[in-house]
Amino acid sequence: MTSFDQQLLDIIQDGFPIAERPYAVLAEKLGGEWTEQSVFDAVERLRSNGIIRRIGGVYDSRKLGFVSRLCAGVVPTVANGAADDSSLEVFAATVNKISAITHNYVRSHHYNVWFTVIAESEDAVLAVVHKLEESTGLHDVHCLPSKRMFKINTVMGNGDERRKTRDESGKSSVVSGSVAGALTDFDKCRIRLLSGDLPHSLTPFVDLCEKCGYDLQTFLDGARSDLDTRRMRRFGAVLRHQNAGFAHNAMVCFRLDERRETRDERDVCELVGLTLASNSHVSHCYERSAFENFPYNVYTMFHASSAEELDGFIADAVRTISAISLNLEYVVLHSLRELKKTSYTFFL
Repeated sequence: MTSFDQQLLDIIQDGFPIAERPYAVLAEKLGGEWTEQSVFDAVERLRSNGIIRRIGGVYDSRKLGFVSRLCAGVVPTVANGAADDSSLEVFAATVNKISAITHNYVRSHHYNVWFTVIAESEDAVLAVVHKLEESTGLHDVHCLPSKRMFKINTVMGNGDERRKTRDESGKSSVVSGSVAGALTDFDKCRIRLLSGDLPHSLTPFVDLCEKCGYDLQTFLDGARSDLDTRRMRRFGAVLRHQNAGFAHNAMVCFRLDERRETRDERDVCELVGLTLASNSHVSHCYERSAFENFPYNVYTMFHASSAEELDGFIADAVRTISAISLNLEYVVLHSLRELKKTSYTFFL
């Protein structure tokens, strides 16, 4: 990518203008010789070459009344003593047909498949999992709710230049059940449209508001309200990290004593979680319950441009939090394959 591409992405990942002519707003912000059309063309190029996965809203599923679960399971990759990915391919093909599953990765662990399910209820999540167990080789599945969220920030930049966004970051947040208020038909229509991909036009919000039957100002006010009330974590470009220069990532899980308290009365889990959340190379950090054969309770995602860089980032983080948690135990689950990564479209 060019330096301008990076500059543009730094702006539009969490600050794509919610305006009648968003590319004109961007051109004014960028200054120089940039025009509405040239900025639009640059964004379209980044979309067409796969760096931008979509442009749209990233909504908090819990605040919309939905349940989200990270699921870990096992799919056999050996048959008759030899490597055999046929069961994994069947599993991947089946998952691709299930819209409730947004993310699906193969990772370097006995629990080799990790996927995210979003549904209207806990029972609906379990129904999706049971369907997979019945139709594929998936077994030994564990559905993991979040106990505390320390960071969720998928905006990617260059090293220490990575910027914080409107996403939750750098604080502890207890994740509980649904907190959705009453949503109107207009809310549901707007959220459904904004959780998809923005139309490829100079006036994308004009195109969207017509589908809801509301005037533009009402639609824009609703979108901004979604941000202000935190229903929407951010509005902007969602990247394919591999294409954007962050081809290497790993989920690093830590085993921490969640009972021992620190001098400032925060438990070790919280203090470590907040420390990891402040790391610019970490995009996600959650506390989850440990389960049998997987005794880890803090989950983080690290991103880097090379395998060596990734190992260094993880080693640095481990050294930092080793001073907080004695006898620290952790496991690194490298992302071996991305089987699916989509955004959930609400209220279809």
